[in-house]
Amino acid sequence: MQALFGLNGKRILVLGGGQGMGEATVRLLASLGAQVAVVDREIKRAESVVADAIANGGKATAYSIDVLNDDALISGIAHIEADSGPLDGMATVIGMAAWSPLADMDMGMWDEDQRRNLRYFFLAAREVAKSLIKRQAPGAIVCVSSVDGSRSAPSHGSYGAAKAGLSNLVKTMTVEWGPQGIRANVVAPGAIITPRIPHAGENEKLISGCIPLGRRGTVEEIAQSIVFLLSDMAQYISGQTLAVDGGALATSPFASAGTK
Repeated sequence: MQALFGLNGKRILVLGGGQGMGEATVRLLASLGAQVAVVDREIKRAESVVADAIANGGKATAYSIDVLNDDALISGIAHIEADSGPLDGMATVIGMAAWSPLADMDMGMWDEDQRRNLRYFFLAAREVAKSLIKRQAPGAIVCVSSVDGSRSAPSHGSYGAAKAGLSNLVKTMTVEWGPQGIRANVVAPGAIITPRIPHAGENEKLISGCIPLGRRGTVEEIAQSIVFLLSDMAQYISGQTLAVDGGALATSPFASAGTK
């Protein structure tokens, strides 16, 4: 299995690896032989994930970086490479939405969503890519977006716009960095059960009824998609956005009406 994915011995940075999708990604990467740098704002969360990975025979190291601080992010990535060796890839799962109708949204909310969904990813990817290019080494970069970057995002339009920006950005990264062997892709989750959005009890049936596969996804399923795109299994895939949504984007508002 490790030979199939080609991740054994690779050094992979996971930003937001302390819980949810990031934690599941770290576990899977470590199980496939990758050496994982686990970054979380709360060092105790990162340390807990690292301890579990090591207990299961994996290799991982915990770090705390404020990814919204440009200087801290740049110096943090440099420190990780100095500490653990040059990176071969990166996955980012950090993101959050400000909730407000567009007519009521102030520019502070707009800017905050760009910073915590789009801007930090560009800066981190730029630093990893610069290191890869300097070493003339191939690499893979994956970020987590949302299906809200491919459809309307009522009451969180700034979030949707930022997520849409990720899909465009990886295309430009592919054109500029692809000749150096660097791939960049997006995973766009749909309705996923996470620590911040847990099982909805009685409302779970209502939510699941809107999804063709009949249920919300799991963080493990998102991790599988991230790891696939980081791995040699996807070595000819770049500049793409992979929706992992149980088929939700395929639905039509007219589907229930049938045809006449």
